[in-house]
Amino acid sequence: MANVTKRGNSYRIRVSCGYDVKGKQVFQAKTWKTPENMTERQIKKELDRQIVLFEEECRTGKVTAAIKFQTFADQWFEEYAKLNLRKTSYTRNVQLSKRVYAAFGHMRLDKITTRDVQKFVNDLFVNGKNFQTGKPLSRKTVIHHLSLISNIFNYAMDMDMISHNPCERVKVPKAEKKEKEIYTIEEMEHIFELLENAEFKFRVYIMLSVYSGFRRGEMLGLEWKDVDFEHGVINVRRTSNYTYLCGRYTDTTKTRKSQRSAKFPPIIMNLLKELKAEQDAAREKLGTQWIETDRLFVSWNGNAMFVHQPYKWFQHFCKVNNVRFCDLHSLRHFHASILIFAGVDPVTVSGDLGHSAVSTTVNTPKGHTCPRAAAFNNHKRF
Repeated sequence: MANVTKRGNSYRIRVSCGYDVKGKQVFQAKTWKTPENMTERQIKKELDRQIVLFEEECRTGKVTAAIKFQTFADQWFEEYAKLNLRKTSYTRNVQLSKRVYAAFGHMRLDKITTRDVQKFVNDLFVNGKNFQTGKPLSRKTVIHHLSLISNIFNYAMDMDMISHNPCERVKVPKAEKKEKEIYTIEEMEHIFELLENAEFKFRVYIMLSVYSGFRRGEMLGLEWKDVDFEHGVINVRRTSNYTYLCGRYTDTTKTRKSQRSAKFPPIIMNLLKELKAEQDAAREKLGTQWIETDRLFVSWNGNAMFVHQPYKWFQHFCKVNNVRFCDLHSLRHFHASILIFAGVDPVTVSGDLGHSAVSTTVNTPKGHTCPRAAAFNNHKRF
């Protein structure tokens, strides 16, 4: 509600325009001078109209606080991102902010238009390069930049600092969709043959990845207490991650629905028993040098395996064996394709991958095999 003060033959209209980045209420004011030869009734009627017009200008952002985009964005990182985003998402946004600040950091929050953001997005799509490799930015990376800007504006709207988000109508140019590289069944059979002569813990890692479809962080977050040898079940309860801001850390799963349990065939459970025995022997041999983490996949001294180590190992393994390298995440796609190929319905596959609440493996009736085992047992090496 406006506050009106009479000053001689003029009126000062003062309206609240929300709060600044420090939480202080911001006011805007204008002065309306009464025209000559107006009656008191006419003055009152026109003053009421001026109040409504000014309140509307403040509400729609035509009158707002002069806050630089970077100033408010820094506040968003501190007040919202640190408290609500996963560490990986927070770190990614910090990296994205370099380009965003260069483009908009010096501009007033309320002066950035849809056109400004669209030009920025188009330029990233056409000319954007990766800072380290110099390769063109992917469309997904461009979308991440737009999402960061939009999230900051949405927060400004929540704080009553602006009335609309200029990113709402911004379009990301379309790009040619690249088909994901996934191993064929024949290639995977060959890889399994080669793995018989590979370092055992990595042999187990690759085979479990194929049979489970677990994400990299979920694989490295597995602990021995998550493995139920009696019933052939593995429970996903946490992830192991790394960012340059936080270092190596343990986190919850990507979403609540990613916490799941999966049943495995004897071939996998027997490999895990061998891995456990190998670790127990190493623990006894190293004595006090052994670091107890309870993780399935560890370095030589029991410490949790570094997150990039499986990727680098598998890349080297493919190179020395002259095998096509499709990266580790492709094993998750291969797992899904095998299930679908075997006739497992998409809803079940989604639950198996941690993408929905549907559970496919925990309550398997006695005497029946789980969808995972049935699908992989259709192939001679699986």
